[in-house]
Amino acid sequence: MKAKIISIFTVLLVLGLGGFIYFKFFFVLGEGVKAGELNQIVYKGWVWKTYEGRLILTGFRSNRGTGIQSNEFNFSVTEQAVADSLMRCSGKNVELHYREYSGRLPWRGMSRYIVDDILSVTAPAPATTIPIVSNE
Repeated sequence: MKAKIISIFTVLLVLGLGGFIYFKFFFVLGEGVKAGELNQIVYKGWVWKTYEGRLILTGFRSNRGTGIQSNEFNFSVTEQAVADSLMRCSGKNVELHYREYSGRLPWRGMSRYIVDDILSVTAPAPATTIPIVSNE
């Protein structure tokens, strides 16, 4: 009787732990698209080398109400082909498809957001200049 209770408890514990690991690290919470200027993409890491990128989103918003700041979207890339394409797009406006996970895995990247596709790449808009007014 005691062995049966221990075996049932062990099976429930293993199933519970397996469910937790699945929902924490492998279940996709959501998918989406982000657009902005690709700031950087780098290949880095101590043990597991991963591709990490930063996208500067269009528009400005302050979270604290203390001025203007740009919004950044930090992401990881698991597929080398996507990362190689992004490395040729630095400074361009890109539209990226991503998946969001609840937890991070070291071999998947340093971010919960994993970019899996490039939807579009366009040249950046030309910079506008502010006219200089002289007081002469």
